[in-house]
Amino acid sequence: MTSKPIDTRYFEPSEDQMINLLAQIKDWQINHGLLLKLIQSEEEHSVLSYPVGVSVFPTPFPRTLFNRAINLQKIYNELYCVIAEDEDWLYSVTEDLIAVEPLARALWGIYHETQKAGIVQEISAGIFRSDYMLHLNDGNGAESSGSIFETTLKQVEFNAFSCAGGGHANRVADMHRYLTRTGAYELGQEQYGKERIDIGSLPKSNNIEGIASCLATAHAIYGPPRTQSAQRMAVLFIVQPNNFNIADERPIEYALWDRDEPVPAYRLNWGDILRDTSLTESRQLLFHPPWIKSQSPVEISVVYMRAGYEAHEYDNIGYQARLQLEKSTAIKCPSILSHISTFKKVQQALTAHGTLERFLFPEKAAAVRGTFISLYPLDETAAGLHARQLATDPKGSTGFILKPSLEGGGHNVYGTEIPDFLSSVSQSEWSSYVLMERIMPPTQQNVLMGPAGVAEGKVVSELGIFSACLWRRRTDSNRRCEIIENSTAGWSFKTKYAEIDEMSVVKGYGCFDTPRLIED
Repeated sequence: MTSKPIDTRYFEPSEDQMINLLAQIKDWQINHGLLLKLIQSEEEHSVLSYPVGVSVFPTPFPRTLFNRAINLQKIYNELYCVIAEDEDWLYSVTEDLIAVEPLARALWGIYHETQKAGIVQEISAGIFRSDYMLHLNDGNGAESSGSIFETTLKQVEFNAFSCAGGGHANRVADMHRYLTRTGAYELGQEQYGKERIDIGSLPKSNNIEGIASCLATAHAIYGPPRTQSAQRMAVLFIVQPNNFNIADERPIEYALWDRDEPVPAYRLNWGDILRDTSLTESRQLLFHPPWIKSQSPVEISVVYMRAGYEAHEYDNIGYQARLQLEKSTAIKCPSILSHISTFKKVQQALTAHGTLERFLFPEKAAAVRGTFISLYPLDETAAGLHARQLATDPKGSTGFILKPSLEGGGHNVYGTEIPDFLSSVSQSEWSSYVLMERIMPPTQQNVLMGPAGVAEGKVVSELGIFSACLWRRRTDSNRRCEIIENSTAGWSFKTKYAEIDEMSVVKGYGCFDTPRLIED
């Protein structure tokens, strides 16, 4: 591709112009729930909150690569639906984790107990998000002045459990489109000769409705109550207690209630599952709302998991709670096996030669493989021993990231910190990690407004594509499940300062943003 430099300094506003722009952004955040709840006490329910980090300007991104990520998502959905029904392969890939990773041990234990009791729900639901970054073809990145058109699309990770950010991403996209329409970005453009932002370059996102639609479809497929003790049906959100990210979660719940044919939805804290739910003899999951003691229980059609991804959640109570959910007839979003498919060991195993063809036809496998960056195990195989040499070398480790099989951000080890980290843990634990080649994105210029204040600097971005799936497990020899629904819901776009390693917005590292789609 030809090099086409992009100047991301849209204009150089005066102090008054910037004050006005930031004031508009803050007003938008307040009026549209771009907020995180401030948790000061476990007992007190407070309305205190603080704004989510956002970019002041949308950040350029190649339109062709944005469209490629959108088009790839249905293939990735198919891949992970099939993986979630291939128990033998999943176990072979993650078996080594059971001895060293408490979360893997808990999830496989729950699955095997459910299997012994008999799996009573053949349909699964998935709310997925595949994350990508631009990777410079010359591999320099960081301080490189390379054009965004000299890049390829590389996958950071695939998420199939508690995929967050959809609600916030919707609102930031709408915010940037609003500011563009009002002319807020045109101040000083004529004076400085900067390129005008075209509203057509800012894509819409439909995460909230897309996710809600998947849950509503699963609810409809489940059908009417199967037990006489329940007169009502509902989707049950399993959430973390004292949740600071309710402004991202609750819009999905509200969208279900707001449909032309409302889909009832309730929230239940992870620690209250055993207290407020029960199983019938035929294993229907009943929810007993603690605030409605006098009414009959609610039969749960779909369990949507927004908690249960941390190892510490699986004490004896947490283990039994997840087991109760998994054994039920409710459609799980996701199922245990789909949850296990998010382990980084699975992502790494898919990069091995010929593995994708186990799950996808060759043409689709090739399209997916084009987004892979190099991933290595840290076990005692030949590839693992090679990776160990790289990871323990202070110079060789600089171009890599060490990743555990954990979710939620903040767990990775970067570059020169890897050798010291590995020396601090026993070698028996090394196999729970994968070594990932570092993606080298081009840096751009933007202004970010986050917990630390407002500042301009060099930034890099990450594109996430949300999607929704429903599938039915099959037992025939080709291992291909029956996909009932396969759709793209929307996207998220996160931007951070180039010198910061982590990207998590809710943990204060990055900011939600909108891709400004640029033609080559």
